[in-house]
Amino acid sequence: MSAIFKEVICQKARFQTKTPYMSAPLWYNFLKNYPVRFLRQKVIDSFIVDFYCHAARLVVEIDGSEHYVQPNLQKDISRTETIEKRHLKVIRIPNNEVHKNFRGVCEYIDICVKEALEFNEKKI
Repeated sequence: MSAIFKEVICQKARFQTKTPYMSAPLWYNFLKNYPVRFLRQKVIDSFIVDFYCHAARLVVEIDGSEHYVQPNLQKDISRTETIEKRHLKVIRIPNNEVHKNFRGVCEYIDICVKEALEFNEKKI
């Protein structure tokens, strides 16, 4: 990746961090108090992921309705495959599920983090 391209991606990530989406306040409260650190708007390869937990090697993507129509659906599949080649697990959560069942989504993420941490410990 060229230095110019990387800088453009980093600028876009910084901009997205400053312009939160609808469910952002919910996530801030959950992640701020979560015992394992998550980064928001993390650049991985040429992509900006919503949330990344290095300790669990976990990517959490919150998908709005635009992610469920072509060509975005195919782009997300390709993007997930590319990220997973880095031995990262990607979970995708519909944004409307965050609003309907925020507690359940948080519990799901908690389970994914704990499973990933256990798996990573066993590999060492």
